[in-house]
Amino acid sequence: MLASFLMGLVGGQRSMTPIAAVSVAAARGDLPRGCAAPKFLREPAVATGAVALALAELAGDKLPSAPDRIVPLGLAARLIMAGFASGALAPRGRFWQGAALGGVTAVLASYPGWSARVTAMEDHGQTPTGLIEDAIVLAGAVAILAAIRPDNDKRQPIAG
Repeated sequence: MLASFLMGLVGGQRSMTPIAAVSVAAARGDLPRGCAAPKFLREPAVATGAVALALAELAGDKLPSAPDRIVPLGLAARLIMAGFASGALAPRGRFWQGAALGGVTAVLASYPGWSARVTAMEDHGQTPTGLIEDAIVLAGAVAILAAIRPDNDKRQPIAG
């Protein structure tokens, strides 16, 4: 369940990155066989759609009109999207436990992430701080999935 918790931390900063990363890994057959990811995550169209939404969020975050991540709608998006991605990383039969862990972690992690970003923006502006945050978030998601990725020689698509 460590991967579920860690993906929740990622989701606290960017709501769509966790589901995009998990759906891409699922479509590539890079998730462990024993994870709780539903079958539809293997579909390339799901991964493509999730990546498109994540890219839109990354771009929108740099706009002056971008809402704070701690507004109710932003927190709800983090709870749901990070929760689903975290549930998919949980062991089979424990989807809802992983979803709860990741979703709650995402909501809680939103506050210190928001505070750090606001402080950094005072000296460095919205776009530079957003780009640095994006790099950290993407690296985190990739590292989590790399850590749980099955051995290349034994790659199997997820079952569900």
